[in-house]
Amino acid sequence: MEEMLYGIEIHKGKGKYLGKLFSDADGVKEFRNDHLDRLLRDMTIDMQLALEEFSNRSNEFTESQGV
Repeated sequence: MEEMLYGIEIHKGKGKYLGKLFSDADGVKEFRNDHLDRLLRDMTIDMQLALEEFSNRSNEFTESQGV
């Protein structure tokens, strides 16, 4: 079964980039940068941190349940 973790939108206006991340866990987060590569880096890092935190919480829950 597939599950969408994030929706991503990227817009360009007046030389600046606006990126939006949509997720059920974190809601909507906005990122702004003058450079597309830096915007993508920031968005990717944010997703990695959120997924690591979710994974850590899942492991803690599993361990507390004695599984």
